[in-house]
Amino acid sequence: FLLIENIFCIFPLRKKSFAGEIVLITGSANGIGRQVALKLAPLGVTLILWDIDDEGNKETSRLVQENGASRVFVYHCDCSNREDVYEQADKVRKEVGDVTILINNAGILIGKKFCELTDEDFEKTFKTNFFSQVWTCKAFLPAMVACNRGHLVSTASGAGLQGLYSLSDYSASKSAIIGMMEAINSELYHGGKCGIKTTIICPYFISTRLSKGFKSAKPCLIPVYDPEYAASRIVDAIKKEKFYLIMPPAAYLLGLKIFLPRKAVLLLESYIKFPESMEKAFSSK
Repeated sequence: FLLIENIFCIFPLRKKSFAGEIVLITGSANGIGRQVALKLAPLGVTLILWDIDDEGNKETSRLVQENGASRVFVYHCDCSNREDVYEQADKVRKEVGDVTILINNAGILIGKKFCELTDEDFEKTFKTNFFSQVWTCKAFLPAMVACNRGHLVSTASGAGLQGLYSLSDYSASKSAIIGMMEAINSELYHGGKCGIKTTIICPYFISTRLSKGFKSAKPCLIPVYDPEYAASRIVDAIKKEKFYLIMPPAAYLLGLKIFLPRKAVLLLESYIKFPESMEKAFSSK
């Protein structure tokens, strides 16, 4: 499917207009969330910023207004808390209106081996990375379904396509996101709601706070992207209404893992020295 989609992407695709859209971004206080907000700011959208980092979120609000955004709404929201998500969602509907583009970006990465992770670590990772997206979709998708218009954008990860060293909780949570969004997409299509688009973002590593200074041992094959560049790719994927955005292109090889012996996949990990890179970045954890 990914190969076919990218063959079609050789030809110019119709790009959607963002003018008048109400866009909610979770995890907007820094990193990719902030950069995506900055990219959308001059495009005529209403921006809704959700984060637990109030100071960072205020700074994002200031920056996007300087970058051309005329309507910006800032909310303190702990996306790992179901009650808080639903409470803030109600406020958004009353104070701003129905969200037409939902960009689920909030997430955490602990970076411990499976046996070092506590039960609480697993619960925290799943609440922040996966269940937060369950709750936001439940909060905002019904209004999209009612008018058959909207766009769900979910930040997953290359780790959701291939379970990676010291990322068992993270990989599992991101894999769950991919499975859920593919299922939602199927339900919308077969339910006649083709006006609602779905985009799943699967990056490798991006140089944000989450990556703890992770450095790729093979940057020519698996680069660590700058957040601004990653945000430009994400906004472009939303414009083109792509179903998947996988970064870098080499990560598409992860889709071939089902055809390869498991040892071959592990040897590839050894070749790009992923375990060593993870140990260097997260050993202090």
